[in-house]
Amino acid sequence: MAPQREWFEKDYYAVLGVASDASDKDVQRAYRKLAKQYHPDANAGDTAAENRFKEVSAAHEVLGDAEKRKEYDHTREMVANGAGPGGFGGGGFENANFGFDDGGGLGDLFGNLFGGGGGGGGGGFGRRGRGRGGTAGPVRGQDLETELALDFLDAVHGVTTSVNVTSDAPCSVCGGSGAEPGTFPEPCPTCRGTGAVAVDQGPFSFSQVCPTCGGRGQVIPHKCKKCRSTGVERRKREVKVRIPAGVKGGQRIRVKGRGGAGRNGGPPGDLYVIVHVHAHSLFGRSGKTNLTVTVPITFPEAALGTQVTVPTLEAPVTVKVPAGTQPGTTVKVRGRGIVPPKGDPGDLLVTFELVVPKKVGDEARAAIEALAEGLAENPRQHLGV
Repeated sequence: MAPQREWFEKDYYAVLGVASDASDKDVQRAYRKLAKQYHPDANAGDTAAENRFKEVSAAHEVLGDAEKRKEYDHTREMVANGAGPGGFGGGGFENANFGFDDGGGLGDLFGNLFGGGGGGGGGGFGRRGRGRGGTAGPVRGQDLETELALDFLDAVHGVTTSVNVTSDAPCSVCGGSGAEPGTFPEPCPTCRGTGAVAVDQGPFSFSQVCPTCGGRGQVIPHKCKKCRSTGVERRKREVKVRIPAGVKGGQRIRVKGRGGAGRNGGPPGDLYVIVHVHAHSLFGRSGKTNLTVTVPITFPEAALGTQVTVPTLEAPVTVKVPAGTQPGTTVKVRGRGIVPPKGDPGDLLVTFELVVPKKVGDEARAAIEALAEGLAENPRQHLGV
């Protein structure tokens, strides 16, 4: 099969953490371990884990197939033996026999190998990075993490609240432009705003990051003194967070774009909020949507049966206690649990707890003794002693 462009950029052996001469068994073992660790089902809401899982899967798709792995190794070997501005070793390009599944052709090959990537001056330039002789281009902001303690009922019903974060943020003076107020960045005179410059190498040409603007396509004649033209300063800020109904302790909530500020025009990172939920005086949780509550009952109520009033998140309900109810018996009240954003509401699980009086009056004692004499059942008969 024809090599993919990603084969020139991705070291799939490094992705799986194995040597290039690893056996097929070692490749499969490494893949299974990483796939289990980063599988989306085990990392709900974790974008970093999801992306890592995709990388691992892509690496296994190639290295786990004997034919693809052979082609991949051959392609990587040719790159290692001279892929660069001067060509592919002594054999030149005529022996390379490259053909891409996506129709990219030699132009895209050189763009990937030498810093190019898409449309733009002199052969195109897509990705922003660090060019030879230049400075860093746009950089995405860091992902941040903070913690939030919630009241039990707020976690059950959902709430909009806020968290305080100290991090990189857009400069309060220049608004993130990096230029002094009243002035503006200007198109780079070297690359004319494309962020890339063309370099001729004999019969071929390729693109590289503009050494003047570092790939931004702009220069700042009058730099902001507050942030020194980075467009970023470190400060405290308040971030609003929407907590969905039914959130559980330990869950991570992603707030897109509210992490650290990007540099040199890069996008901001994300903010991850780890939720901690305070215990409730009456209710507990069972699973995602079920609530639990313990209801005390007396011996006569358990023996003879009765009806008791039970609290819920809304109005109280009446629950039947069947005659002969044993301590620890649990009954279900359907639809009186947590109402999730999507799906059916959970149930309220009511557990009956037998309450034994600590003090007994004379009349009550006489009645209990008479009851004991009238009970023919011996609850310890099965012990055989």
